[in-house]
Amino acid sequence: MKAIRTLAVATLIVTSLSLAAKTHNIIDYGAVSDTTRLSTEALQRAIDACHAEGGGTVLVPAGAFKTGSVFLRSNINLHLEAGATLYGSTDIGDYTPVKTDYVSLRTHTPTIQLIYADKADHVSITGEGTIDGRGKAFPKLSWNDEGITRPHLLRFIDSRDIRIDGITLRNSGCWMQHYLACDRVKINGITVINRNNFNNDALDLDGCHDVTVTNMIADSDDDAITLKSTSPRLCEDIVISNCVVSSHCNAIKLGTETNGGFRNIIIRGIAVKPSADQSSQYFGFPGGHGHSAISLEIVDGGTMSNVEISDITIRGSESPIFIRLANRARAYSPDVPVENIGSISGISLHDILVDDAGPTGSSITGLEGHPVRDVELRNIRIRHRGGQKAVAAPADEKVAEYPEATMWGILPAQGFWLNHTEGITFDNVRVEAASPDEREIFVATDSPGLKINE
Repeated sequence: MKAIRTLAVATLIVTSLSLAAKTHNIIDYGAVSDTTRLSTEALQRAIDACHAEGGGTVLVPAGAFKTGSVFLRSNINLHLEAGATLYGSTDIGDYTPVKTDYVSLRTHTPTIQLIYADKADHVSITGEGTIDGRGKAFPKLSWNDEGITRPHLLRFIDSRDIRIDGITLRNSGCWMQHYLACDRVKINGITVINRNNFNNDALDLDGCHDVTVTNMIADSDDDAITLKSTSPRLCEDIVISNCVVSSHCNAIKLGTETNGGFRNIIIRGIAVKPSADQSSQYFGFPGGHGHSAISLEIVDGGTMSNVEISDITIRGSESPIFIRLANRARAYSPDVPVENIGSISGISLHDILVDDAGPTGSSITGLEGHPVRDVELRNIRIRHRGGQKAVAAPADEKVAEYPEATMWGILPAQGFWLNHTEGITFDNVRVEAASPDEREIFVATDSPGLKINE
């Protein structure tokens, strides 16, 4: 028995020494806790040395370190201790333009980002530290300039087995975290504050498979929880739960880019609330309202099916629910034009409470000959500000315009306006106005199979 215990202790010591050997402290590679000096090369040396040994942990200790672009490799865990902060450089020259082989809407030209991984496996960023992009230093120069003049903070492309756990992400130059064509992504317990620039999304899952997002607290100027499909690859088999989010745009959004589409998506247990920071100069409505709490869109071809959104509480949204099938037809590549309108079907929204909504109303709209099909809305209560006179349905259907919940202004229904739908069911959906409102609760045109149950 003593021999067995001795062997076990020896094994533990060897294992501990092995693990210690695989931890690479960036201080040992020349990093300096001083935001006037760059530690980019030291960070990259630590990552590359760790990767050369077969992988392990790159440790960022307590301190304030400035860096430009760094590139993660397979089998690397970038771990930020409590009190550690990586600050992005405010000099655009410290960011390295890179171009991936993966073809999507935003990868035809080089892009810049603070932390980048392409075709990497088993990559993680963990700990109680912070990554701050200081993105306000990069002004928006044109409508579509987020590729090369404003850095993303995290960008993972065509990678697998990604874990982001516990960290705080702040102040990206553009999108905070973009996962493009990645598989098996686990995001848990992170805090995201992104309110300092245009296109300040909190989370973008783009053509990803097998993803879980849990326990995220996010406050973003632009969209918060965002699923996209900027290539033919669908967003598929995704569960997002137990999060608190604020957005001046859309709190939960599938779209706008939809070339592949969305399938098997579960979003549940989300609290949507106004941001405590109402100083934004970019988006938003009076009272801190965002455009929409839930936006489900197919506008660039693609399909949306098997989507369930439930157990949502919403406070402060101009147009709580927006479901839109249209034909913007933006291609992900000039060589592959969008030749189909796409489809939306098999959607379930249930157990949703909305308080202090704006007066705009919600909508479910398709196109003539291409209806939104088979949508169930159950156990939903909406309290809105009201105070509107009766208005006619919009004459212009805006078939090819950018989809936004407020695109038509005040809608003809204080609850839901339906146009070009089929087989929509409302079950125990209640709409209450704080001030008298002349509009009907439901207004439907070209919507066969509509069921409204008390």
